[in-house]
Order: sequence, then C-alpha cells, then structure tokens
Amino acid sequence: MKKTKASKPHTAALAGNPNVGKSTVFNALTGMRQHTGNWPGKTVGSAEGTFSSLAADYILYDIPGTYSLLAGSADEIAARDLLESGVAEAVVVVCDATCLERNLNLALQITELTPNVILCVNLLDEARSRGIALDLELLSHRLGIPVVGVTAKKKRTLVPLVRALDALVEGGEQPSPVRIEYDPETESLISTLARDHGLDRGRAVRAIASGEYGDAHMRDGIANALVRTAEELCRGVVSVTGAADARDRALDKILTGRFTAFPVMMLFLALILWITVSGANVISEYLSRALFALESPLKYALDALRAPAWLSSMLTSGVYRVIAWVTSVMLPPMAIFFPLFTLLEDVGYLPRIAYNLDRPFHKCGACGKQALTMCMGFGCNAVGVVGCRIIDSPRERMLAILTNSFVPCNGRFPTLTALFSMMIASTLASSLSLAAAVTGGVIASLLATRILSSTILRGETSSFTLELPPYRRPKLCEILVRSVFDRTLFVLRRAVTAAAPAGLLLWIASNVAVGDGTLLTAMSRALDPAASAIGLDGVILLSFILGFPANEIVVPIMIMAYTSSGALTDYTSLSELHGLLAANGWTGVTAVCAAVFTMFHWPCSTTLSTVWAETKSVKWTALAAVIPTAAGVLICAVIAAVFR
Repeated sequence: MKKTKASKPHTAALAGNPNVGKSTVFNALTGMRQHTGNWPGKTVGSAEGTFSSLAADYILYDIPGTYSLLAGSADEIAARDLLESGVAEAVVVVCDATCLERNLNLALQITELTPNVILCVNLLDEARSRGIALDLELLSHRLGIPVVGVTAKKKRTLVPLVRALDALVEGGEQPSPVRIEYDPETESLISTLARDHGLDRGRAVRAIASGEYGDAHMRDGIANALVRTAEELCRGVVSVTGAADARDRALDKILTGRFTAFPVMMLFLALILWITVSGANVISEYLSRALFALESPLKYALDALRAPAWLSSMLTSGVYRVIAWVTSVMLPPMAIFFPLFTLLEDVGYLPRIAYNLDRPFHKCGACGKQALTMCMGFGCNAVGVVGCRIIDSPRERMLAILTNSFVPCNGRFPTLTALFSMMIASTLASSLSLAAAVTGGVIASLLATRILSSTILRGETSSFTLELPPYRRPKLCEILVRSVFDRTLFVLRRAVTAAAPAGLLLWIASNVAVGDGTLLTAMSRALDPAASAIGLDGVILLSFILGFPANEIVVPIMIMAYTSSGALTDYTSLSELHGLLAANGWTGVTAVCAAVFTMFHWPCSTTLSTVWAETKSVKWTALAAVIPTAAGVLICAVIAAVFR
C-alpha cells in the first residue's frame, strides 16, 4: 500500500571520496546533470536537488568529495560544515567497491558526527570485472549501519538505496555505528573535551587531529586508529581473484615510471597538439567562410533599415567581424583539444600527470595540487585560477594563482600555431614546436613558483593526498557532452562577450583619423621605441595590448594595422601571411620574440577579473599581470640583444 508523503520534505546528503561516482548517484536520483571528474577537487560548492520516493519527498545535497574531515582545504571545510550543521537528516556515504578499505576512512569519521548513515557501495560492476567480491551483509553487521550495493549508472540498482533511506528517515530501526577505539590517552582527552567544552565525540576527535588540543602523538594515533579499524572491517569482506590490478600496475610502471613517465607525457602532449593543429586548420577554414559569408546579408539588412553608413560599418566590419574571427579561430581547436583532454581525464591518466609533476612542484616550494590547476590552465587560465581553491594553504594557493598564466591557454594556441606554421612548413614539426612551447611554459611556471616561494611567498610546503584511480573505459558520449558544454561553450561565450566591445574599439581606432594616419597608426608609432627593445615593433605590441579582451584577435589586429584596412582582414594562406609580415620588416628574430611574448605576457581580461574575484586584492591581481609580462619582456630583450 502506498504511504502518505510527509508535508515537509526530508533532507539527505551525499558524501564520499572523489572519483567514487557520488555525483553520478546524485544525477540519477535528482535528474540534474552535474560534472563528474576523475581527479580530486572538482567541486567546492554543494549542489542541491530534489527527488521523490513512494514514501517521501527529499532535498538532496551533493557535498564536495573529500578524503577526510580532519583537514582544512576548501572542499573539506565545505563538506564538514554541511555535515555538522545538522541540515541533513541522513548521510549517504558513497564508496568505490574497487577500493573499499580506503573509502571506509571517511565513512568512519562521518559516523562519529551522526549515527544516521547509509553506506552506498558503488561500482559493483567494475569490481566484478576486476575480480573483486564483496560480502556486504557481513560489512553491514560489522559497521552497524545499512550497507547497499549499487551500480549508479544503472538507475534501477538505486531502488534498494532509496528504500533504505526511507526506512531511516521514517523512523525505522536506528543504526548503531561501530565505535572507533583510540589509545587510552586520546580517549581520556576526548572525555575531557566532552565534559569541559561540550564537544561531541566527532568534534572532539577533529579538534585533536587539527592540533587544537593534544600533541603530535595523539594526532598520529587517530590516523592509525582509523586505518586499523578500516582494515579490520574489510578482513573477510573483500576478496580479490582477478588480474585487473596487475594490469593497472603494469601500466603505471610505464606511465608513472621513473624513466618513462616524462617521455610518455611528452608523446601524449605532442600527439594531442598535432591532432588539434591538423584538424583545427581544416575546420577553421570552413567555419570562417560560413561566418564571413553572413556579413554581407547583415550589412544589407542594416542598409534596408536606413542605418547610417558609419553605424553599419561599425556593426558589420567592426563588432560582427571580430566576433566571427574569434569564433572561427577559437572554436575549432577547442572543439578538438577539450574532448582529447577530457578523454585523458576520463581514462584516469590526468591524475597520473599530477603525480608525475608532484615532485617538481614540491622542490619548488609549492603544493603538488598545483599540478592539477596547471593542467586546468591549458584549457583556460581563468578556470585554472578558480581551481586553485582546492589548495589548502593560502600561501600555496597564491603561488598557483600567480603562476597559472605561465602555461599557455587554448586562446594562445591560434597565435602560436600561426607563428610556428609560418616559420616551419611541416605540420608535424610545427606541432612538435608547439609541444616544446607548452613544455617551456610548464618549466617557466616551475621556475616562477620557485622564485616566488623563496621571496615574497616564503613558507613550508604542505602535503596532500592524491588518488590514482583505476584505469577505466571512457564514456565517449559523456566526454563529448562535458567537453562541449562544460568547457568549449563556456570559454567561447567568454571570448565572444569580450570580442564585441573589442570590435567596437578596434573599429574606432582604425577609422578615426589622426594626422596623416589613423589612431591605430599613431598608437603603434608611439610604441615603436619600447617594442624595438624587445625585438618587436609598435604594431605587434599594440596588437597584444588591444588583444587584452581575447588572445585570439592578436594576429588579426596585426594584419589590420599592417594593411591599414580599417577592419580585421582574413588571410587566404600562411604564405600570404608570411609575405605580409616580411614586407613589414619581420625577421626570424621578430617571429621568435613574438612567439615568446605570446607565451609570456599579461593574462586576458577574464583571467585577471577571476584573480580579483578570488583574491579581492589589487596587489595580487596586479602581480598576476606583471609577473608573466616581466618574464616575457626579459626573455625577448635578451633574444633581441643577442641577435642584434
């Protein structure tokens, strides 16, 4: 018989380590689409959704994935605060069936905060394929809480989980979680804190683990007790008979090996960039023709509306042409690069890249998590800056923010690709040059981090937990959706928004007469002396300045200034571009300095506004612009002086 639902919805929270499929459970229950990743720290805020069972309505919170409630990163604090607030009547702790023992560490901590816990063991299908068998009834008996096994991507397997949740919130049999036994000294201090400060057991344990009370010996004892209890609970519950772990270890010997890790990383990078460059050139040509073909109909429509000639020219040759250019140049490489990058994330290789780069970052005085934010910066530096929230230490977080722009984002790829393709006829060679430039950006980021950590941001380097998840078969449809909607369209929308006012400004600069030329000509002449000192000319330097809203329009601005066309002008081939630049005094040194300055100059407007939003500091925002620019100016000046 169907039960009558309560008038007020119940509340529940989903907790768990990163990569356990927690957001997949959330999506399946609520119908909302949430981005899921294969490395830690993706989510810092809590998502909220609703769903209904036969017995009740629910508000469900998807709190950030975390390994522990005893540390202090932004995601761990957000998870802990929601659990301690009491807003959730029940907590569903999602675990990975392939690494249950490690996941139980968090589950045990949560049971000390609230007894209303359900353990959801996800990825049962993956466990079976890896030869892992689980006795969930025995585990439930030992834990003293309900344990439900699911395969979250198959929604029907979540029915037992919903029934267990109904039973818990509707006043059924209350769980009696296993009690973690600490050493006598720690137990005594827990009792004292409960008596003198009114702390419950979970908060008392966290106060000791954070160093607020007790000593280092007690803190180590708490960590050891959690590990020991998880081991005892899993003894006889988990049995492994498959060879999947041996396969993963064999792959890890290659992908994370001492002598093979970095060559393999370079090989993957070169391959991705070669595919991106080769494919983007073809797609960009067709897209450019289609978008620029719409300019004439737009002009005819404005003329039909009897718009003034100057307004028609401003909107078509200025605003629309810049938008069309940015879209045709930026969209194709993003549409190729982001799915390939997401593919590496989905199969589990991205965390291994972070693992490989952890040691270099530690040697530079930074946290290894900076490797993750740097990888995010390849797609968009603004996204990389936001990702720095996963770093616990304010000092190390600032290091990551200030140096993220040293790695070239997707917006700089078109300029670098054009320069390398112009200098090097072979597509493969230009792709390798682009890979070398990206590697140079990583090295520069490490050097800048080292300098900053030894000067204005001195301090001790912290440690962190980095999970190496099992290798998984990629979900191609999901990869396409995530890369297109979560990344490509997000960045493209940002670029188009910046391109519209940039187009207006460029039209004014190239059409307003000043003396014997235009405002654009006058500004480039004024910048000639400063630009010459770093191997450039006034037009190149002005193009970078006017390209502040979006890096994709730097080369088009150069062409417009050199041809005095009054609007952005496309080039039919790289040989035509080469001839134009050579006719305006470009040499091999100029091309090299332009490529270097493309790599190292001020971040785009979106990135700097993101830095301001994250730091609320004029000082740090200014430094985020000055530091990479100073590096670019210094390198270009040295190159120009040597060859001069």
